[in-house]
Amino acid sequence: MLASVLRAARPASARLSSSRPLAHFRPHMDPDPSRPVERTIRTKLTEALKPDHLEIHNESHMHAVPPGSESHFRVLVVSSQFRGLPLIQRHRLVNEALKEELSSRVHALAIQAKTPEQWESSPTLAKSPACMGGSRGDHTVEEKLKAGRE
Repeated sequence: MLASVLRAARPASARLSSSRPLAHFRPHMDPDPSRPVERTIRTKLTEALKPDHLEIHNESHMHAVPPGSESHFRVLVVSSQFRGLPLIQRHRLVNEALKEELSSRVHALAIQAKTPEQWESSPTLAKSPACMGGSRGDHTVEEKLKAGRE
């Protein structure tokens, strides 16, 4: 029962049928103005990688941060620009696009970088592990959270 409730609660983008053409699917194109970091991540990844599919999940609530924080994210980027690139190079492209956010407001970024063909064969987003409390010892997190609110 719980599994069916959780499945129904997933965003529509996570339930995308693999038969639907990716080029016509652009989820979350109207970012919430109350989430400036998420909006910036979406804008920069869209400009840099021209994704066929993009999901941005704020996972800050799963960590030891104040409510409403924008410090921990998971992204799924499906882009034809990833074709022929090893996974490390794909991650470097994402990190390069978000270098300012990663050096200031974002404490953690989990990346899934797929080609359209990989997404077609497996349209899933990996689950995040439970927080191990690593940010408790990182004194820069408070500064990053403050910067994200400004």
